[in-house]
Amino acid sequence: MNDFRIPLGSWVEGIIDFITDTFGFLFDFVATVVSGAYDIVDAVFSTPPFWAVIIVLAVLGFAARGWKFALGTIIGLTVIVGVDQWDNAMDTLALVLVASIIAILIAVPLGIAAAKNRTTSNFLRPILDFTQTMPAFVYLIPALILFGIGVVPGVVATIIFAVAPGVRLTELGIRGVDTEVVEAGQAFGASPWRILRQIQLPLAMPSIMAGINQVIMLSLSMVVIAGMVGAGGLGQPVVASLNRIDVALGFEAGLSVVILAIFLDRLTAALGGGETPVGRLLGRRSRARLESGAATSDIQTTDAPARELADSRA
Repeated sequence: MNDFRIPLGSWVEGIIDFITDTFGFLFDFVATVVSGAYDIVDAVFSTPPFWAVIIVLAVLGFAARGWKFALGTIIGLTVIVGVDQWDNAMDTLALVLVASIIAILIAVPLGIAAAKNRTTSNFLRPILDFTQTMPAFVYLIPALILFGIGVVPGVVATIIFAVAPGVRLTELGIRGVDTEVVEAGQAFGASPWRILRQIQLPLAMPSIMAGINQVIMLSLSMVVIAGMVGAGGLGQPVVASLNRIDVALGFEAGLSVVILAIFLDRLTAALGGGETPVGRLLGRRSRARLESGAATSDIQTTDAPARELADSRA
């Protein structure tokens, strides 16, 4: 009994070797695209002087939540500059944005497909459970084998780790839309695509934005771990502080991560809660669309007996 062992790890290693040998060209293409996107976003944040970036982010914070959030943004980012972690913080912000955008582009369509089709939902659910329960460090191993050391394996591992809540909350939001509203759209002859675009997605937007918020937060937590494979950013000083038992460096890098996390969390939460001009505009459009549909329904309902009476007299 002591000799019993399932060589599951060896099987997985063989699969990884097969994938690497067969689809090496595809991974080279993915690495080129991801690396190029990261370089562009990183240049946007790293090239201007720090005060210009702080002003832009503060204006964004003011538009999202008001002057208190803008003031907090200025203070927090100034603290990052003061502890000499600005360059690492901008590298981390670029990595988080690239990974989050790709994860959202994957998660939202999958969530819509899962909401529309129960078989798709049942197929995705165990995969999402697996990706959420697997320790985050494990994702680095195959990513490191397929893409080598650097930013790309960190981005890929972050995407896999962070995509699950985006899918789940998108599906939950669309399933939570009132069926009577959807049936009203169908009664007026709207196509499934129009019902999705003009009824279900606007009404499910708070849940979808909550999923996007979770994707960004998980990306930020994974980015620090990705520093172990040379992804750079704030993960690099955190790993260095662990190796050297440097409490000061670890605290400064950790505090910078917390400041970025608070900024991104509050900003995306404001977008989802309708607290921004964009959110209020989307909310007004949704309400106007629903009220217009209800008014049309009332008019047709009121006119129906009159038309029946006219037909009988004719």
